[in-house]
Amino acid sequence: MLMPLHNRADAGRKLGLKLVRYANRGDVLVLGLPRGGVPVAFEVARALAAPLDVFIVRKLGAPGYHELAMGAIASGGARVINEDVVASLGIPHFAIERTIVLEEEEIERREKAYRGRRPAIDVRGRIVILVDDGMATGASMLVGAKALRSLSPARIVVASGVSSPSACSLVSEVADECVCVLEPDDLGAISPWYEEFDQTNDQEVCALLAKAEERPRLRPRRTHRTFDSKAS
Repeated sequence: MLMPLHNRADAGRKLGLKLVRYANRGDVLVLGLPRGGVPVAFEVARALAAPLDVFIVRKLGAPGYHELAMGAIASGGARVINEDVVASLGIPHFAIERTIVLEEEEIERREKAYRGRRPAIDVRGRIVILVDDGMATGASMLVGAKALRSLSPARIVVASGVSSPSACSLVSEVADECVCVLEPDDLGAISPWYEEFDQTNDQEVCALLAKAEERPRLRPRRTHRTFDSKAS
C-alpha cells in the first residue's frame, strides 16, 4: 500500500533521490510550475545543486468557450496552438492573437511578481527538469513540456510528487523522461496523497526563488554525458 507524502517539501526531497544522476552538473536547470510545483522544485534543485526558476503556463481560452483551450503560451514566449479546436470552431487569426496578447500580459505580471528584476534562465542546450506537485490528467504538464520543447533544451525531464499512470504516459509523448514519487492506479484527486496540502501563495513562491538565488552556483563542466533528446 502506498503511503501519502508528508508535504510538498517531502515530495521534492524524494524526487531528488530519484533524480540523483543529474546532481552536480553545470547544465541542469530545475523549473517549477507555479504555484504548487515551486516548493517541490525548490527541494529538487537543492538536492541536485542546480539553479531554480519558474515556468509559467497560461491557457488560451477559446472565444465564447473560455474553459476550452485553443492552445497555451508559456514563459519565454513559447506558444502551442490546438489546430483542431481552432478549425472546428472557425476561430479567426485575430481572435487568437488578441487572446495571446492578454495572456502575455498576465505572464509578464506574474514573472515580475515572482522574479522581480532577475532575468529568466536560458534553457537552450540544457537538461531541464520540469516539476509539479501532482499530475491527475497531465494536461497542464503536457502544455508546459510542449512549450518548453520549442525553446530548444537538450533534454526535458518531467518530475512530479504524485501522478496517475495515464498522465505520466501522456507527458512522456513530449518529455524525454517522467519521474514520479507515487504513481497510484486509483489516483483520483491529488490532495489525498499529501498529509499536508495547503495552498501555496505568491509570497511563498517569491521567498523560495530568492532563497534559491542565494545558493552558490556550479561552474559548467567541460564535458557531459550525452542524452538522446526527442525531436520537437
